[in-house]
Amino acid sequence: MQHRRVALATYAKAPDLAPDDQLLIPALEVCGLVPVPTVWSDATIPWDSFDAVVVRSCWDYHLRIAEFSDWLARLESARIPVFNSPAIVRWNSDKRYLLDLARHGVPTVPTMIVENGGVEEIARVAAAEAWTRVVVKPAVSASGYETYAVNAPFDDQAVTALGRAVAVGDVLVQPFAQEVPRDGEYSFTFIDGAFSHATIKRATAGEFRVQTEHGGRVDRIAASESLVSQAARVLSVLPETPLYARVDGIARGDAFLLMELELIEPNLFLEYQDGAAIRLARAIAARLA
Repeated sequence: MQHRRVALATYAKAPDLAPDDQLLIPALEVCGLVPVPTVWSDATIPWDSFDAVVVRSCWDYHLRIAEFSDWLARLESARIPVFNSPAIVRWNSDKRYLLDLARHGVPTVPTMIVENGGVEEIARVAAAEAWTRVVVKPAVSASGYETYAVNAPFDDQAVTALGRAVAVGDVLVQPFAQEVPRDGEYSFTFIDGAFSHATIKRATAGEFRVQTEHGGRVDRIAASESLVSQAARVLSVLPETPLYARVDGIARGDAFLLMELELIEPNLFLEYQDGAAIRLARAIAARLA
C-alpha cells in the first residue's frame, strides 16, 4: 500500500521545521503517513505530489503576504487538501478578524483600525478613546513585528516608532493591557476543536512582547475550567473547525479577553503536553481518511 505524503510547510530559515513542529514527524509516521518538511516559497516543489499540505512554521508569510496568498490559491486550484484551510488562513492573516469575532460576541481587547493613516490619526484614536498607553501593530503581522507600546500623548521617540508601523500598512490600535507584563499571556492549544493544553507566555523585564524572539519565556500551566471554556467559545463562532488553533489572551478578573487567534503558523507548544503531537497527527490522518 502506498503511504500518503503530507507536506509540512515551513519557511526557508527553518527548512527542517521549527523544533516544536519536528515532533510531528515521528507522530505522523506512526499514523502511516509520510511527512515531508517543505519550504512554502520554493518554486521547485511539486505540490501536486502531496496528499495534503499542513501549514506550519511559515514564519515569513506576513512579509510576503501577496506571494503567500498566491501559493494558497495554487494549492486550491490543484485541489490539494490544506490545513488549516486557505479560506480561514486568509481571514486570519488580517487582524481585522478581531473585529469580526467581537461582533459575534467574543470578548476581546478593544481594537481600532487605522487605515492608510499616519501617526496623527493614531493619536486621534488614542485621545478619543482616552487611552493613555497604547499598543500599535500592523494589521498583517506576526511575532511582534513592528509592534510598539507607547504612552499618549506621543513624544518624538514614539512618533518615530509608530512611523515604522504605519509604513507597513494599516495598523491596529489597542489599549495597553497591564495584565501581559504583570501576569503573562495565556495560550490555549486546540486540536481539531478539542482543548489540548495551556501555556503562559511571560515577557522579560522591561519588555511587553512575550514572544521568545523578544526574550519571552513559556511555561506549562493548569488553567481553570472557566478560562478553558471561554477560550473554546472563540472557536465555536468560526465557520469551520480548524485542525489546530492557539487562542491567546489575558485573564481580567474571571473573564478571558482574546488578544490573538492563531490559525496560520502558531507554535503549538506540543512539547509541553505528552501526547499532543500524536493527537495532532491522528487528527491529520482522520481528515485524510
